[in-house]
Order: sequence, then C-alpha cells, then structure tokens
Amino acid sequence: MMLALLLYSYARGNRSSRGIERACREDVSYMVVSAMRAPDHSTIAEFRKRHETALGELFTGVLGLCRRAGLVEVGVIAIDGTKISANAAMEANLGYARIAREILEQAAAIDAAEDELYGDARGDELPEQLRTREGRRAAFRKAKRQLDAEREGSTEETVGGEPLVALDLDRERIMSSEQGRRGWEREGRHKLDELRERQARPIASSRTERLLESKRRLEEEHQVALESNQAYDAFRARGVDRTGRRLHNSSTKPYVPPEVPEGKINTTDHDSRLVATAGHGTIQGYNAQAAVNERQVIVAAEITVTSPDFGHLEPMVDAVLRELAKLGVTDQPGVVVADPGYWHKQQIENIVSQGIQVLIPPDSGLRKASDTRPGWNKGLYAFMRNVLATDLGRAIYLKRQATVEPVFGQLKFNRGINRFQRRGRQAVRSEWRFAAATHNLLKLHTHQAATA
Repeated sequence: MMLALLLYSYARGNRSSRGIERACREDVSYMVVSAMRAPDHSTIAEFRKRHETALGELFTGVLGLCRRAGLVEVGVIAIDGTKISANAAMEANLGYARIAREILEQAAAIDAAEDELYGDARGDELPEQLRTREGRRAAFRKAKRQLDAEREGSTEETVGGEPLVALDLDRERIMSSEQGRRGWEREGRHKLDELRERQARPIASSRTERLLESKRRLEEEHQVALESNQAYDAFRARGVDRTGRRLHNSSTKPYVPPEVPEGKINTTDHDSRLVATAGHGTIQGYNAQAAVNERQVIVAAEITVTSPDFGHLEPMVDAVLRELAKLGVTDQPGVVVADPGYWHKQQIENIVSQGIQVLIPPDSGLRKASDTRPGWNKGLYAFMRNVLATDLGRAIYLKRQATVEPVFGQLKFNRGINRFQRRGRQAVRSEWRFAAATHNLLKLHTHQAATA
C-alpha cells in the first residue's frame, strides 16, 4: 500500500510527505489507494529512507513492464542532462577555516553546558549499578550474552577505521586527454569521486556530524591534490613524451602546495555542487542524466555531481546497456544522439567500437560551421559534420529535441520535480530513478489506454 501510495503521489507531482498525508484525508483518489488509511507523514518519510535502494531499483521493474508492452525500442537513444536543485542552500558552502571555527565553537558550547550540568564532577563517573562488584559482574554477563547473540547472527566481517585514499592514476587516460599538472590533478579528483560514489556515505542529520564530515572531505581532497602533484613531478622527472623526448625541464616552476585545504564544500549536502543552468544562473544541485528512446520512455537514469555533460556520454551508454541486459534485451541501440556538450572523442570511438553509431555535433550552436577550433577540422570532427549535413543525419539528430527534452519538461515543470528532497548522492540517485519509474508508468498507462 505504501509503495502504491508513493507511486501515485509522484505521478501526480505530490512528493511532500505532509502533502501525501493530507491528501489521504481529503482526496478520494488517495483514499482508494490507501484503503481509507492515512499514514503519518513521518511514517511516509521513514519508509522512503528505509527502502531507499529498493525504490531506486523499481525503475528496472517498471522498464520491464514497458518492454512487455513493446515500448522499449532501442533504435535511436537520446541522452541529455538537466540540473535539479539539491535539498541544500548555496549559503551552506563553507571553507575549511570557517568549518574548523564552527567546530571549535560547538565544542566550547558543549563544555559550557557540561560544566553547568555536572558542576565540579567529571560527568563520567560509574553509574550506581556498576559501583559494586556484584553489579559489575551482572553487567558483564549481560554484555557477553548480547555479543554472543550478535556474533551468531552475523556472518560478515567488518573492518574498523576510515578508508584510505589510494590513488591509482590512469596515466594513459591523462596523456590522451590533457598533459600537464592540471590533467593529473583532474585525474586525481576523478579517482576520488569514483571512491566516494562507491562508498555512498549517507548524510548525517546532526549538524555537528556534518561539519566533521565536511572537514574530513576537504582534508581528503587536499591530500589527493598533494598526491596527484607528487605523481606528476615524478612522471616529469623520469618520463618521456610521445616522441621519446624526456620531459624533465629544470626551468619548470616548482609546485608549492597550499598549507590548508582550499575550496568550499556544502555542509548540508556534501555531494551536491554548484551547477550552472541555462538561463537560470548557478544553483546548488545535481546533474540528472537520462537516456530516452523515441517513445519517450526513459531507459537509463543516473546522477552525476559535475556540472558540464562532458565525460558522461560513455557512462550513460553503459548504463543503457546494463538496464537492457537486466531485461534480457539483446538488441543494442542503433544510434545515440546528444548535444555538443557530450562531445568526447575518445568516448565516441569507444562506443562506435561496440557497434553503436553516435551523432553529436562537434561545434556548439554559438560557433559558425566555418569557424572551427584549431585541429578540429579533420578526422572524426570533419566526418561528424559531414554526416550531420546529410538529410538522414539531420533527421535522426532532430529526434533528440522531440524525445529527451519533453521528458524533462514533463518531470520538472508539469509534475514539479525540480528539487530533490533527499540528501546525498545515493539517496538522490534513488529519488531520481523512482521519479523516472513513475514517468514510465504514465507512458505505459497512456499506451494501454490508447490500445484499449
């Protein structure tokens, strides 16, 4: 019942737990779904939190229903991203010094409160029941019984301590994209982002815990920057370029690392970033990615934390192939289309090598066709322009605007999904995939109604 209630509410654009509770008391359609029961808003919010992973994976199940109805066609797949606000304010972006100062201020406030509560006592004296030998032995026996019960019920081994940042920089990837210190630093940040995505740390509810986590992440980023620059300096000292010439140059200005972590982090949602939007300035949010077929059915939905779409083409194609494989679909997409922001020469070549064609203009709409960048007038760049200049290429690429962009319009404007309610990359990904599942359900409902 709770799952049906959430699906119906999201389909109607009602995502507020209090709004859902109120609708269950006032709206007849909600009363039918909930069988005349009105769950409390805290129960609804806790249900979403507790079943976060299952709600996100519901996307694949709904996509399977669409496939059975013949809606999962993979001829032309359009990929695009849209910026959605996070459940965090831009004012919550703080630097390392400000975060450290707030932590010290909170520690001082805690000390003052404990002085008022305990007076001259330490506050950690033994409880009354542990001050006698008999009381301590009884407590030890009880604790041992609890530990034995937990040990019997647990089969997984846990390792304490914080995970270490072990950088394994992809040298070939750096050399193929951008040489220099900047390329090594970017690769280090990329590896750290992959590590955080695997860890999927939840966002704490306590501000004190969030401040400590923000401080830890900034220190982690600082350490990664130092390791990346050390790796670059070592590579310069003993490496050679593609022509075989040694890269060491004694005149190169030495790198001076900053003493404290630089940059800022959002203390409310650490995974959210400042992302640029078209016509709406910069927001605190996420870059929500979607792959849509010609039936406007979403076949893959993912979340990224970087603002530009550059670099997300191949990961989204891989996500499409994973979803199709889960459904038992052996057909690969015929053509993948995306806007110029997804242009990535290496990723395009990797996708084409799998037998999937790609149509992406190498030039943005602001640049004239005759005004190409230096080095962008031959090879794959010229080939892609020639394909898009044909009637067939132009017709296929125009399908992008008629497929993926209306989906974002329906989700964000018609149903009001323009701000995430959960915090943290994993929670936001679950919410985005659940919203995409309700979109596909509406498409399935419209298709079945039209067929009937």
